[in-house]
Amino acid sequence: MPENPTSNTPQSHSRAGRLFLFFIGLSLALIGALFVILMARSFSRAREMRSWPAVPCLILSSEVETRVHDPASPREYSHTITFGYQWQDQRKTSNLLSLRGSSWSSKPDRARASAEAFPAGSTSTCRVNPDDPDVAVLKPDSLAPGYSIWFPGLFVVAGSVIAVRALLPPHRKRIGNPD
Repeated sequence: MPENPTSNTPQSHSRAGRLFLFFIGLSLALIGALFVILMARSFSRAREMRSWPAVPCLILSSEVETRVHDPASPREYSHTITFGYQWQDQRKTSNLLSLRGSSWSSKPDRARASAEAFPAGSTSTCRVNPDDPDVAVLKPDSLAPGYSIWFPGLFVVAGSVIAVRALLPPHRKRIGNPD
């Protein structure tokens, strides 16, 4: 019975393998690029927040809030805060510890420490968004994404190299003496 010469030739395996590597490399590069973009946006927003005007504010309320999603889940804790500030002769209030708000955690000590750092009746400095003065925060976002952006950048570079190398013709080794 004659064999089909195109079904299992080394060339068809090589082409399929190179195509597979190309898509793996492309996927790695695209996922890395997505994270680079997201981290760059976070870094840019954090830098922008540091340029917002700093104004004095008064902490109006500062409490630890608890919640339970269902009886089987653990209790979660968050620091809720309200503070007042003045912007262009107008009194305003905000409840944003950071731009993302207060996170929930199963560790009550984290929420208590945040509440103790900003007790009701104390004064602090908040940053006001000049484009939207109703948005003010006590703690600007971290600049850490900018310092860590190199890591997903490695995936962009590695994925691109894999994809490009997969498109190049295969390198054939010569057997014997290169005379």
